[in-house]
Amino acid sequence: MVYTVTFNPAIDYVVHISIMKLGEVNRSAKEEMYFGGKGINVSIVLKELGISSRALGFTAGFTGEAIENGIRAMGIDSDFVRLKSGSSRINVKIKALEESELNGQGPDIDNEALEALFKKLDRLTDGDILILAGSIPSSLPSDIYERIMQRLSGRNIKTVVDATKDLLLNVLKYKPFLIKPNNHELGEMFGVELTTDEEIEAYARKLQEMGAGNVLISMAGDGAMLIDENGKVHRCGVCKGTVKNSVGAGDSMVAGFVAGSLSGDYEYALKLGTASGGATAFSDGLAKRELIDRLLSQLG
Repeated sequence: MVYTVTFNPAIDYVVHISIMKLGEVNRSAKEEMYFGGKGINVSIVLKELGISSRALGFTAGFTGEAIENGIRAMGIDSDFVRLKSGSSRINVKIKALEESELNGQGPDIDNEALEALFKKLDRLTDGDILILAGSIPSSLPSDIYERIMQRLSGRNIKTVVDATKDLLLNVLKYKPFLIKPNNHELGEMFGVELTTDEEIEAYARKLQEMGAGNVLISMAGDGAMLIDENGKVHRCGVCKGTVKNSVGAGDSMVAGFVAGSLSGDYEYALKLGTASGGATAFSDGLAKRELIDRLLSQLG
């Protein structure tokens, strides 16, 4: 079973307007509403790819109920910890000439709720996959990823970590199955600017030396590179299409890679991850299977 953790899920309220005028009343041309957060996004795309998962995390208030009901209606299993106070956040995405976001803060998560999540994670069994994605709410300890992975260490559970800088570097000692920094984040970790494939590969291998299994480096218009757990380098170009959306493309790439990796073929996993990320970037919402398959055929 695949499990995803979303510490701070959200309702994404997307507003489309032609021109945004600050200090004035603006009227939308159309609106959309999505239930998300990085882990939930992964679960949604995994569902499109025929992979079952269980979404874990925290929800609160009427917005939390809406999130739970919304993803349940999509056919996604969930087992959230319900917080006693506060409300799950609403993120406002304004799509005008430029794209702007106003993200809510979300509810406080106390020690009792955190322990409840730990108990759910204790139920994971050998062969399960756990995906940890996104930032950490201010009410949680900054080492929460480390604490989770330490708790699961010594068990045959594959962990996927989609995070940045110290949050990622500090978990490498627990040997995550997959990490997915982009090329700029990779450079920031080591205080360097990376401009060539050779440089990116060299520093990706440093992350492997520190404990990472598969290192997937996304490089925007330059495609992606994978150093797999066997030390082999895989390279993939980008899919062709018109970019409509920047929300969830990275999460979709993680979902595609995880789904593809179940076959044991890392070259295919990289291509499926690339196609899944592209399908979200070329859509108003998250990737759909039909477009993923179409883009996958572009990659050979």
